[in-house]
Amino acid sequence: MQLSNEIVLRPRFEKNLAYTSEEVLSAFEIATTTSKDFKISRVDSHVFIRIPKSKQHFWSPQLHLEITEDPTNGTILKGLFGPNPTVWTMFMFFHFVIAVLFIAAAIWLYTSISLQKPYVFPLITMFLLIVGWFGLYVAGRLGKKKGEQEMQSLYAYMKQIFSTI
Repeated sequence: MQLSNEIVLRPRFEKNLAYTSEEVLSAFEIATTTSKDFKISRVDSHVFIRIPKSKQHFWSPQLHLEITEDPTNGTILKGLFGPNPTVWTMFMFFHFVIAVLFIAAAIWLYTSISLQKPYVFPLITMFLLIVGWFGLYVAGRLGKKKGEQEMQSLYAYMKQIFSTI
């Protein structure tokens, strides 16, 4: 699987499979009991493949698969690589905080200019918030790069499961 250089922190893919959704889901059910290298869980038509806790690091990815029946052409498999949901929620929270603080700094800047008061501090604050946002982006890209080998392993394991059907 080739990861693109696009600005995507959570890579996605979609495949058409020649198997029925029940065959695919049962293959994952069997793999749940036999897998030692990966932890597999299933909720309805969603399958999650994770790295075991003992081998995980902060940036370890997981593979979320959604398996849906296509009436014309077998089964559609939609995959999404992403970090642990707790890490992703924390990242989104930090983005939200920076966005809210940026809006507050913009209001502060506007009122300072309107009242003809010094506006150096609001400008510095806005600049620092932009730097913080870029810092979050860079951290996300570095985390994606650190977890790339594990993403390759998750993808290869998924393909290995399909070869058992």
